[in-house]
Amino acid sequence: MICAVIAVVLDGKAYASLSSVNRAISKQSIVTCVVSGVLMGLWAPFVTHAMTRGNALGPYSVAAFFTLGALLSCSLWNVYFMKKPLVGEPVRFGDFFRGPASGHMLGLLGGCIWGIGTVFNLVAANFTGVPISYAIGQSAPMVAALWGVLVWKEFQGANIQAKSYLGLMFVFYIFAIILVSWANIST
Repeated sequence: MICAVIAVVLDGKAYASLSSVNRAISKQSIVTCVVSGVLMGLWAPFVTHAMTRGNALGPYSVAAFFTLGALLSCSLWNVYFMKKPLVGEPVRFGDFFRGPASGHMLGLLGGCIWGIGTVFNLVAANFTGVPISYAIGQSAPMVAALWGVLVWKEFQGANIQAKSYLGLMFVFYIFAIILVSWANIST
């Protein structure tokens, strides 16, 4: 866990070292991130409870309830953040339908990939346990950083400090994943 926390800090430092990064951070943005992190941290204990106690749910049932919860939650939070965005001007609901079809399709594709990954994660939880499966599944920031580096070239022309932080971030994420994987073997 310490390796993962170090990796997150190094990732933040790498992005902060980019000269093109807007450094304006609002209190509301920080509160939103902290609250979101706490809520995401509750996922594994609730899923463990649902998959191991009473009339236990299987991975596909958990995925169906999660999908329903995400749909209901997005219906509420998307409208809220359209009216009170963390950055930029408010957006009217009708503007959503004026967006390009390619943008909507990309969002649907991302949702499908996320959903399939969640189902795989839940199925793996039957073999490794939810905490281990969830921890390994949390390598998403590393995957996102790889996309940023390799596909979107976010660090092209970055200074040596940013690239050093980025390299160390990948090393610590890999260590974190290896250590979490070993935790299941040693128990």
